[in-house]
Amino acid sequence: MYLKKVDGPRAVTLPDGTKMTRADLPPADTRRWVASRKAAVVRAVQHGLLTEEQARLRYALSEEELDEWMRAMSVHGEGALKATAVQKFRQP
Repeated sequence: MYLKKVDGPRAVTLPDGTKMTRADLPPADTRRWVASRKAAVVRAVQHGLLTEEQARLRYALSEEELDEWMRAMSVHGEGALKATAVQKFRQP
């Protein structure tokens, strides 16, 4: 089997003991961002599967957008990434 050369790890172990691989990430051409896809990208960045720069380039995200996802998830959890919850969790 041929494995494509990538920068960084192919898999990381999350705090709950589960493994996250690059195959668990959303496709690079994702345009519809649901909370679970946002959370997968945030987890990948937090645990070293992707760097912030790699995530921004791969998914065409602005620095502010990715930072907001990371802040919302670290402060309020995955529920804060839902589009319908933006007003509820927005910082004044």
